[in-house]
Amino acid sequence: MRRPTIRPTLMLSSALVLGSALSALAQMPQDVTHFTLPNGLETVVIQDDRAPVVVQMVWYRIGAADEVPGKSGIAHYLEHLMFKGTDKLAPGELSKTVTANGGSDNAFTSWDYTAYFQRIASDRLPLVMGMEADRMANLKISDDDWMAERQVVLAERAQRVDSDPAALFAEEMNAIVYDNHPYGRPIIGWRNEIADLTRQDAIDWYDTHYSPNEAILVIAGDVTPEEARRLAEENYGPIPAKGEAEPRIRPQEPPKQTARRISMSDPRVAQPRMTRSVLATERNPGDQEQAAALTVLADLLGGSPQTSVLARELMLTGKALWAGASYDGLSLDPTEFTLSLVPPQGTEPAKAEAALDEVIVKFLKDGVDPGDLERVKTRIRATQVYAQDSAHARAYDYGQGLATGLSVEDVNDWPDILAAVTADDVMDAARDVLADGGGVTGWLTPEPPAEPAAKAAPPKSDPEPAKAEVQG
Repeated sequence: MRRPTIRPTLMLSSALVLGSALSALAQMPQDVTHFTLPNGLETVVIQDDRAPVVVQMVWYRIGAADEVPGKSGIAHYLEHLMFKGTDKLAPGELSKTVTANGGSDNAFTSWDYTAYFQRIASDRLPLVMGMEADRMANLKISDDDWMAERQVVLAERAQRVDSDPAALFAEEMNAIVYDNHPYGRPIIGWRNEIADLTRQDAIDWYDTHYSPNEAILVIAGDVTPEEARRLAEENYGPIPAKGEAEPRIRPQEPPKQTARRISMSDPRVAQPRMTRSVLATERNPGDQEQAAALTVLADLLGGSPQTSVLARELMLTGKALWAGASYDGLSLDPTEFTLSLVPPQGTEPAKAEAALDEVIVKFLKDGVDPGDLERVKTRIRATQVYAQDSAHARAYDYGQGLATGLSVEDVNDWPDILAAVTADDVMDAARDVLADGGGVTGWLTPEPPAEPAAKAAPPKSDPEPAKAEVQG
């Protein structure tokens, strides 16, 4: 097995970087407080008084994968409508107030959660907490707002998805990787179903799911646990829970018996690209070891454009312009492990894919280079340490973890679990996701070359729409 040359000076540099980062971490406040209000609102407080700033996040344990068939996009649609005000707040007033006080705010929707946040001076925390609690309990969706906002969502889909071949291709891939689980539906929703969403759909979603016992409050920054608890009890405490939180039970994927392929061509595509995805386990409460091994595996294969396995074997040898691997275990249900490839100009897709397959076969045969493994684990650990500098990033870690079924202890344990990953763990994970099986390989390519002039069809004024083919 060919191994990279690692010079002692580089190894020393990595050690110094990590040592410096660990020293910085040791000086940071590490106080994390966790409690639940009587109405079921789970709360995490992360005290960090280095700057007079605080981040408030509210995460709802509800997302696009919880939507009923025919109502795709309702979770994201309601996220938009949450800015339309209450009896106390006019439409848009919450964001205007945050901005006027020198802060910023936003929201985002995933398959597993919907979240809202503000970043503001710490002495304004009572202000933003009061407004966030108000819309948790008293959202007002007027007849004038719901149709106009639905058009905004449709326009967002047109801009971000319908006009982007890569986004359309990702939707097609997702729908095949998940042919039974609702992760196969787009978070923003299918266009025809967004167009049919109604005001009553939004009200029903809000009334059913926006409840303190289905939410997580995370406060990070310049605030003491005692003050944060007092403010949470004062603002969120009076909001009654809307019944018992129901278990999040979704249709699951059956075992995949065969590999599947998809090809899509679009005249707007400049360069072919390949994506190969296979289902992989997620991080589970009290059981994160396999996910940790997959995390390290993804970094080993494609985490660095200079030193990763795919970079050395494909990019630095001219067999690919770019090659990578990705995995994110923070999901409620099984997720994806993905390989990606962009071949050099003029290279046939089949030849580029064969080169990738050759590298994977070699990796499965030869195993993990010990130097590579230590370098990757050092880089992952250093990234985690540096992330402690951001109150927003720390709040995000706990919010996303709790929203996808983990506990505070699971979030706290994750760095140590990653550090304990061995070469054998990585290879066990590799055999699970890289061996031939039920993955989906997709190619997104430019429009095929035109036929000879004698057979060419008359020119058209507009480009052909994107085409997708499913094989196998």
